[in-house]
Amino acid sequence: METWREEDFNRAMGHEVHFVQDNQSMSSRGVLRGLHYQKGDASQAKLVRVLQGVVVDVAVDLRQNSPTFGQHVLVELSAENKRQLFIPRGFAHGFQVLSETAVFTYKVDNRYAPETECSIRYDDPTIGIQWPILGDKVLLSEKDLNKAVSFADAEKF
Repeated sequence: METWREEDFNRAMGHEVHFVQDNQSMSSRGVLRGLHYQKGDASQAKLVRVLQGVVVDVAVDLRQNSPTFGQHVLVELSAENKRQLFIPRGFAHGFQVLSETAVFTYKVDNRYAPETECSIRYDDPTIGIQWPILGDKVLLSEKDLNKAVSFADAEKF
């Protein structure tokens, strides 16, 4: 099964996107990653999908001149529905695993630069994301638990 073709993707986008790296992660139920982004010249566009399991995927618009600034989309991605979500530069990204495990993959148009990485709290009330799994069932990394800032304090585009 073909899952991506550059010329078809670019035609659908209306402009060229050149992905330079593919990443893959495996997580268990309740794991919540995000909301992450890279700032400045290191910002990334992403094309995300799930190879195994089910996640909810979230993108938050951080572009201050955008009519959708501060708003988010939440989409269920699964191996079964085969949906993919494109996340442009200028957006924060996160996901939460709903199945026992999930294998998550994403293409990026810029290499990872840890010194430019930023993180916004997943539960920031200004954004108001309705995550399906809450409370003590949410599993966060140390980075997402301790280094994420509020939407108000986050660097914007």
